[in-house]
Amino acid sequence: MIVLRSALFAAALIVVTIPYALLSVLTFPLSPMARFRVISGWSKIMLAVARTVCGLDYRIEGRENLPGQPSVILSKHQSAWETLAFQTVFPPQVHVLKRELLWIPFFGWGLAMMSPIAIDRSNGRAALRQLARLGKERILQGFWVVIFPEGTRVKPGTRRKYQPGGAWLAVQTGAPVVPVAHNAGLYWPKNAFLKRPGTITLRIGPAIATQGRDPAAINAEVESWIETQQEELCPPRSS
Repeated sequence: MIVLRSALFAAALIVVTIPYALLSVLTFPLSPMARFRVISGWSKIMLAVARTVCGLDYRIEGRENLPGQPSVILSKHQSAWETLAFQTVFPPQVHVLKRELLWIPFFGWGLAMMSPIAIDRSNGRAALRQLARLGKERILQGFWVVIFPEGTRVKPGTRRKYQPGGAWLAVQTGAPVVPVAHNAGLYWPKNAFLKRPGTITLRIGPAIATQGRDPAAINAEVESWIETQQEELCPPRSS
């Protein structure tokens, strides 16, 4: 049944994405915020399909920790799930991502209309300058900024080095940092076809003030909080 449900989800993904991508391109004349509100409807549809077809739902802990101003979200990245769910959980946002994602047919077209901060990771200094310039611009427009500090998806129970770019952007703009942990990789693994039924837990931590602080210290605080939560959300399997 998991195979059948996953196949149905994949089929629905194709059926929904292609026309929605074309609709997304037509939103070009709208303001960035209006474009987000239209295009994020795609994520709501796919999450509903995942819940109905795959039996995959989610719960949110710590919603009361969200500050009332645009912030920088620093989150664990395990799955494609969080890129969908964040659009329904958090206020209007933009993602910092590798520019190659914009080249994907249909999906990339819609993504480009959501005002992402698409950077060339191979050019470190230029990418940091671009992050600073566009990040400030997006926050002034009222968007939150989503950054996965490990830079790529990781398997549950593993970790990579936390890059300081997100904390640095928060300090530069004075925006609070919101740390986020979750266990989506247990149900929707990286690059996996199968989607397992269950309930994903997404945990939002207390906002971290950044004004006048050292980005490295903020980054270390974020890493400590996230990884502590991950130990509980993704406990090691007994042998």
